[in-house]
Amino acid sequence: MNKFFKNMPEVKYEGPKSTNPFAYKFYDADRIIDGKTMKEHLKFAMSWWHTLTATGTDQFGDSTIDRTYDEEDPMKVAKARVDAGFEFMKKMGIKYFCFHDVDISPEGNTFEETRNNLKEMVTYIKEKMTGTDIKLLWGTANCFGNPRYMHGAGTSCRADSFAYAAAQIKNAIDATIELGGTGYVFWGGREGYETLLNTRMDFELDNMARLMKMAVKYARSKGFKGDFYIEPKPKEPTKHQYDYDASTVLAFLRKYDLLGDFKLNIEANHATLAGHTFNHDLAVARINGVLGSVDANQGDHQLGWDTDQFPTDVKEATLAMLEIIKAGGFTNGGLNFDAKVRRPSFTYEDIIYGYISGMDTFALGLIKAYEIIEDGRIDEFVESRYSSYNEGIGKKIIEDNTSLEELEEYTLNNNDEGKLESGRQEYLENILNQILYR
Repeated sequence: MNKFFKNMPEVKYEGPKSTNPFAYKFYDADRIIDGKTMKEHLKFAMSWWHTLTATGTDQFGDSTIDRTYDEEDPMKVAKARVDAGFEFMKKMGIKYFCFHDVDISPEGNTFEETRNNLKEMVTYIKEKMTGTDIKLLWGTANCFGNPRYMHGAGTSCRADSFAYAAAQIKNAIDATIELGGTGYVFWGGREGYETLLNTRMDFELDNMARLMKMAVKYARSKGFKGDFYIEPKPKEPTKHQYDYDASTVLAFLRKYDLLGDFKLNIEANHATLAGHTFNHDLAVARINGVLGSVDANQGDHQLGWDTDQFPTDVKEATLAMLEIIKAGGFTNGGLNFDAKVRRPSFTYEDIIYGYISGMDTFALGLIKAYEIIEDGRIDEFVESRYSSYNEGIGKKIIEDNTSLEELEEYTLNNNDEGKLESGRQEYLENILNQILYR
């Protein structure tokens, strides 16, 4: 232990006035807010891929970060990553992690070798979990990186690619169950198309649903009682993603009768790439009863791709936490940091700084979200804004107790139909700023 993060102390809460770079300023894990501790509200998770495997490559440059952990053999590297990951989570006080199958286990020369590697690594991780309070939040399969998935996985025009994805997902589900995960994620990294000139969209969507239904059937037969998630993303890599945003995914789930098993895993950077705010997609998921889990990160407004930065925008985190609180908080899901250090930030210390910033940002967002609720002025204004539906014709409308004929008669006799009320956006933003920065 303490091989990779040996020069870093255990990160603890020291308060907003602390200048210790290895201390939380706002994340006080055991602080009680509305009957639950911060760690219960937030359920922070480490992303295996960005944290333990990302090497700083981007579309314009090679690796700048060594994540081999002083090993060369792929299986030894994978086990060293496990050692480093658990060392890191213990020092940070993080209780959950998330993985793709290829993050925790190297691909072999054959599918059988790949499957055996995964089984060996799951056993190794399970041994590391023993005696700790660290849990798996969710697992998934990387069905987008290998060239076999250039045309998609569940949506591939090649039946053998579909079959390989199904086999890969089966083994990732097995790994998730073995490690006690409460969620399984579908992220359709290649589930989309570039041009309709070579695409049967209806066929591909039908096939994607078939794959998901097979996955649910198999997992339930093995005793998995957790949630399945779809993670919306609007672009990158394909031009037309089938999982574009929360509303698009909802339409898919409804069409194929998958709502009984699936919820949404909302990522901040994906929502903004779709032209929405983070809290918009959270709200869409919430009001439809499918807010399951969250990938906590942020993008760069000056860049048009998924930059996966650690979240530092307290306002965005506050508005996100408001939606999560309104949804009743997390059940099987949590806040997974699908975030990576910047390409020039190549040391182990940089990983810790990144997680501290993200965890403090959402901790402060949680605090401020409850301050907004306790303040009450915003909720009071919204309630008042729709008060005309509490009585009279408004009440008849929401009770489905009227008709077009009656509404026409009402309009003919209504002398106040030209009366308008201000939306008071500036007033509400002033309240928000007052609470955020006091």
